[in-house]
Amino acid sequence: MKLRRVRTADGPRIEAENNGHWVRLADIMRLATIAEASEVTGDPASDMIAALQLGEKGWAALAAEIESHGRPAREDGHVTLPFQPASFRDFMLYEEHVINATRGYVKRFMPGAYRTASLVEKITGKPFRKFRPKPLWYKQPIYYFGNHMNFLTDGDEIAWPAYTKALDYELEIGAVLAQPLKDASPKEAEAAIGGFVVLNDVSARDVQGAEMGSGFGPQKAKHFINAIATTVVTADEVLPHIDQLSGTVAINERPVASCSSAGARYSLSECFAIAAKGEQLHPGEFIGSGTLPGGSGMENGHWLQPGDALTLTIDRIGTLTNTIAGAPA
Repeated sequence: MKLRRVRTADGPRIEAENNGHWVRLADIMRLATIAEASEVTGDPASDMIAALQLGEKGWAALAAEIESHGRPAREDGHVTLPFQPASFRDFMLYEEHVINATRGYVKRFMPGAYRTASLVEKITGKPFRKFRPKPLWYKQPIYYFGNHMNFLTDGDEIAWPAYTKALDYELEIGAVLAQPLKDASPKEAEAAIGGFVVLNDVSARDVQGAEMGSGFGPQKAKHFINAIATTVVTADEVLPHIDQLSGTVAINERPVASCSSAGARYSLSECFAIAAKGEQLHPGEFIGSGTLPGGSGMENGHWLQPGDALTLTIDRIGTLTNTIAGAPA
C-alpha cells in the first residue's frame, strides 16, 4: 500500500493510493474498527506512523474497504513530509560503495595519492587496501546519527551551504519503525518495520573528510539537510524484494547512474536490531541503508551544480525530486 500525508484546513490527513487516485483514510467508515483490531494507539486518518502500525492484516482490511467504498480525495490538500522522523541513524551496508566512494574522494581531493593508489590497484588487480571499510564494519552494522529535524521532501529546494564547494547526493533506502523495539532479534525487528521511502543523504564532501578523520562522525558535512519522498510504501510490499530493488539517479532528467540493492552485508532488520541492543527504540525512528553502489556523485563522477534538478528513484518504493538552490562558496 502506498501512503502519503496532505496538509488541509482541517489538519493533516493520510491518503492511500487506489487505482491511480488517492483516497483519504478519514473517509473510510470502518477505519476505526480496523485500527482497534490492529491495536493502533494513534489516529491512522491523520498520523502516518499510526497508519503504518496497522500491520499486514490491517493494511489488507483497509485495502479491501478502499476498493469497495473508497472515493477520490478532495483536492484541498498540499502534499507534505510524510512523517517527522523521531530520530535518524544512517548505516553503511555496501562494501562496493565504500570502496568506490573513497576512490572518488581521493581522486578529487588528493590527486597525488590517487595516482599512487591507481598504480597499486593496476599491479595487484585488487582495490587499494585503504579504500576498504574499517575492520569493525565487517563485524557489525555501523552508523552515524544525523539531524532528524532537518528533512525536506519531494519538490523542495535544497539550499547549497555556503561552506562547501562539493555538494553531493546519496541514493538510499529509508525504513521507518512502526512498533517499539528493544533487545530484539532481526526477525522481531523486521516485524516492527512499518514502511519504506526513497532517501537522499545529502553530503558536503570537502567538509566530510576532515570531520571523519577527527575520530568523531560527520557533523556539518551531513547535518544541514536530508530529503525523503512524499510516498511511503508499507513493509509488506517491499520486504520480499528488499535485495532485488533497482534504482536510478537523474540530473536535469538525464540518467547518470543505475543502482541495485543487491549485495548488502547486513539487512535493514539487522540494523534495527543492533540499534535496539540495550536501547529502547520508538515508533517513528528512521534509518537509512547507506548509499546504493553507484548512487552518489563521488562514485559516478556526476557532481551537483546550482540549479540542477535531481531525481532519485527506487522501484517498488518511489521517486524523489529536488532542485539545488544557491551557489558554491
